[in-house]
Amino acid sequence: MQPQKWEIKFKFMARICQVTGKKRMIGNNVSHSKRRTKREFAPNLQTKRFWLEDEQRFITLKVSAAGIRTIYKNGLKATLKDAQTKGLINLV
Repeated sequence: MQPQKWEIKFKFMARICQVTGKKRMIGNNVSHSKRRTKREFAPNLQTKRFWLEDEQRFITLKVSAAGIRTIYKNGLKATLKDAQTKGLINLV
């Protein structure tokens, strides 16, 4: 039986982690006088290459720092399978 081939396709070019699903949050800047203006809290996203041992090749993911820790903790294959079930990446 041939191993599954992981082809990562970006659904959109948004700032969303492909592993955890983290995305931007909207909040307020609060000045000393308590005046509030809207602002954006962006996730700490990195474009990182990971070595996929089964297919002997690199894959490139846009992941947050928490996503990188998740991959190191659980392994790349298990993390990709979990992200696929969440609908964050496509398996081709």
